[in-house]
Amino acid sequence: MFYTKFETTLCPMILVGDDDGIQQLYLCDVQGSHRDFEIAEGWQWVPEAFAEARQQIQQYLAGERQTFDLVLNPKGTEFQRSVWRALCDIPYGDTCSYKNIAEALASPKACRAVGAANGKNPIPLIVPCHRVVGSNGSLTGFAFGVALKRQLLALESSGPAQGDLI
Repeated sequence: MFYTKFETTLCPMILVGDDDGIQQLYLCDVQGSHRDFEIAEGWQWVPEAFAEARQQIQQYLAGERQTFDLVLNPKGTEFQRSVWRALCDIPYGDTCSYKNIAEALASPKACRAVGAANGKNPIPLIVPCHRVVGSNGSLTGFAFGVALKRQLLALESSGPAQGDLI
C-alpha cells in the first residue's frame, strides 16, 4: 500500500491505495469529522502517487469537473460495495435518499443498512456519499460533518447552501 498527502481548497487530503486502485480518501482537519485515520505500518509514502486523482479532485473542487474517471478498489462487504456503486450513480448536483438507494438495490427495507454502508464509504467525494439525504430532504449525518456536506452540495448546485437542499 502507498499513500500521498496533498493540499486542496477544501482541506488537506490523503489518498491510499495500491496498483489495483484507490482504497481510501481521507479529508484531514475537518471540524465535525467523526472519522479517525492512521497511516498503517508498512504503507509507503509516495509523494507523486495518484497524480490523476489529485488533479481530478482539484478540478472538482474548482467546479471544473462533475464526474471522476479513476480506478477504485474500496474494501468492504459485498453489500457495502453495492451501496457505494449506487452512490456513483447519483448525478452531480442531485441528491437522493437512503430509501431511494435501498429500493434501487431491490432491498426496500434496508434503509438503515444503506445508511451504515454510506457512513463507512472509504472514498468520499469520489464516491459521493454527501449526495444522500433523509427522506424528508434533511441533511442527515456525514462522516466529515454536516457543515462540510452542506458545502459540497452548495458547490455542486453552484450556489450558496441555504438550509436543506431538497
